[in-house]
Amino acid sequence: MPTGVLFALASYLLYSCCDAIIKGFGSDLSVFEIAFWTALFSFLPAIFTKPKGEHWRAMFRMRHPVLLNIRSLAGVAGNLCIIFAFVSIPLAEVYSIAFLAPIFVVGMSGLVLKEEVSWHRWVFLAASFAGVLLVVRPGFRDLHIGHLSALFAAGFGAVNTIIIRKVAPVEKRVSLIGLPLGYIVVMNGLLMLSHFKMPTPEEFAFLLTIGALGGTGNIMFIAATRRSPVSLIAPAQYSQIAWAVVFGALFYREHPDFLAYIGLSIVAAGGIMNVLSDETRIRIFSRLSVFGPASAAGEVSPPIGEPAEPKGDMTHPDDPHAAGPPSS
Repeated sequence: MPTGVLFALASYLLYSCCDAIIKGFGSDLSVFEIAFWTALFSFLPAIFTKPKGEHWRAMFRMRHPVLLNIRSLAGVAGNLCIIFAFVSIPLAEVYSIAFLAPIFVVGMSGLVLKEEVSWHRWVFLAASFAGVLLVVRPGFRDLHIGHLSALFAAGFGAVNTIIIRKVAPVEKRVSLIGLPLGYIVVMNGLLMLSHFKMPTPEEFAFLLTIGALGGTGNIMFIAATRRSPVSLIAPAQYSQIAWAVVFGALFYREHPDFLAYIGLSIVAAGGIMNVLSDETRIRIFSRLSVFGPASAAGEVSPPIGEPAEPKGDMTHPDDPHAAGPPSS
């Protein structure tokens, strides 16, 4: 198995560990406080993703300030939505709904960006949507606000992905990572004040673990993009569905039924066929603004409206990070 794929699988495992730990908080801490502490602690590993020649003080020197600020606001909203979904409904159901993000991305690409979308890609996405219906089964079982929250998270994740495809090759990594982190820390820091509860030492340890695992996952994902083309890395994201089933069963006694397993399999199969159907565009979708590949997508994503790099070339010529792996 290519080294890059192994790094990608490891990074998605770490992201799934973060999600499983977040679920464990339940209602003990508010979603604002969980988002605040995890983003704050994730600044520590983010320090090591800064490439040589970039400085954190240059974070606000952006070529597309409006788009990056919109992305950061979408990141705040998506981050809160996905955290609420994790603490409210089973992990596997959150993942199945969150992986509707590709449908939103394709819709935005075709309607807003005027990109051409082939019919077979719509077929793959329709199959994924059908899989989600088998998992959630609206009309046959009670739906929770957490399901709606996961759907909104998918939408905000799609906005994140569309913007990152446009700006990542020409923006500094300190801006791509630092700005959304800063938004999440500041805005959630203000929102949590009215319901602030000091975490216990055990809760602090879990929050620190989430930040460390999520940040390390981002570093490993960047390493993956340096070693393998996107067409090999992208399908690895669907390994999170398997981890959702495993962690849900092991720690939260969540056991999907037979129809749900079929639906999850369809979601994964349709998603993998979708990412393999078009190698010229980034097909890696992030549910979270911090813990996920969106912050590293600039390593492999050409600007929207410009030709993609030839197969096998994983960086853009204007990408300031093309010289080598991130410094530590």
